[in-house]
Amino acid sequence: MTALNPIVSIGKQIVGAIRLHRRISVQLAHAEALRLLGEVGIPDPSARMNAMAHELSGGQRQRVLIAIAIANNPDLLIADEPTTALDVTIQAQILDLLKELQERHGMAMLFISHDLDVVAHMADHIAVMHGGEIIETGLAEQILSAPRHPVTQQLVAARPTAMQPAASPEDHPLLAVENLSITYQGKPRFWSRKAPKPVVDGVGLALHRGRTLALVGESGSGKTSTALSLAGLVPHAGTIRTDGLGPRDIQIVFQDPFGALSPRMRIAGIIAEGLTIARLPSAEIAQRTEQALADVQLPESVLTRYPSELSGGQRQRVALARALVQRPKIVILDEPTSALDLPVQAKVLDMLRDLQERYGLAYLFISHDLRAVSAIAHDIAVMRAGRIVETGTTAAVLAAPAHPYTRDLLEAAFPALASTEGN
Repeated sequence: MTALNPIVSIGKQIVGAIRLHRRISVQLAHAEALRLLGEVGIPDPSARMNAMAHELSGGQRQRVLIAIAIANNPDLLIADEPTTALDVTIQAQILDLLKELQERHGMAMLFISHDLDVVAHMADHIAVMHGGEIIETGLAEQILSAPRHPVTQQLVAARPTAMQPAASPEDHPLLAVENLSITYQGKPRFWSRKAPKPVVDGVGLALHRGRTLALVGESGSGKTSTALSLAGLVPHAGTIRTDGLGPRDIQIVFQDPFGALSPRMRIAGIIAEGLTIARLPSAEIAQRTEQALADVQLPESVLTRYPSELSGGQRQRVALARALVQRPKIVILDEPTSALDLPVQAKVLDMLRDLQERYGLAYLFISHDLRAVSAIAHDIAVMRAGRIVETGTTAAVLAAPAHPYTRDLLEAAFPALASTEGN
């Protein structure tokens, strides 16, 4: 989102990158941009050429950046976490695309990632970095199978552990959704009128106290739109029944904490902002801010800092503290670990489970990372093209998916398992 120009269409940005390095006409550059959008998996490229960055999902924005990067057939491609925001099926497509381009043009690639499953798929050689230094290098197979340095061993061992079976949910949910539908109006043009665009259609969900429901699916499937409607941030049709919940009882933690936290405010003000708006006594604000900070395992010293002075994991904890300080009953977590390295991701997931047990929180966990889902979710709802195609307990869905789309997601997330089953 920060790498794309917010006031120029994505088509013009790709065309500009092409024409900056190649002496071709606007028409030819436009045709090449259309081809690139299709190649990186953007649906309906001709319609997306005039879209602005904010009109695309996070995964689609990442794909646009990849299109710009490969537009001029580089000899060296530096890929800095190129698949972090992508769902598993599109991630597999992008990785295959990068390998195909590499083989076709003899292109060298410096692939930067915290996802060792992706690294295993992409890398010939690995260099492990810690504290600004290279601590271990070698062939990818050697590093991943027999790491020598303790830090490398920690990285290789850092995998989310599976959620333990939990008791059956209470009969009466905190929040129940029936036939939820969301339609976005097309951007008006004075020469034409765009038809309304349905993004969520007939969705039903239930959130229970002390349980986590994972909403999984590809980018653009309607997951975030569903979450925003539950938080009261986008209009919708259908029924959302709450068990006497107030507006502060449902909080949301967004995918990108750097974009969600004001760069001009100190951490103390960010966490306490909602309480200040509610005009709570200063002593209570201070006490609740201190408790929220302790809940997310951050030291008091961060209160005087700005978001830019914190790591990605610390910023995500601040975003969670801002939600917890309201003492909600439901927390919506929109891809809360997608940008974190594996050791930090494991710590955040452990922290979320601890907070859930301590306060009886209900989580709606939106993610494309089925490994993270298996570590935190009691139940799963699989979403595709605005509809729920499969639901069930995490153990049941992951062990025996009923819908072909769910099976595709699992095969993309766990390729080794898929190949084993195929044999």
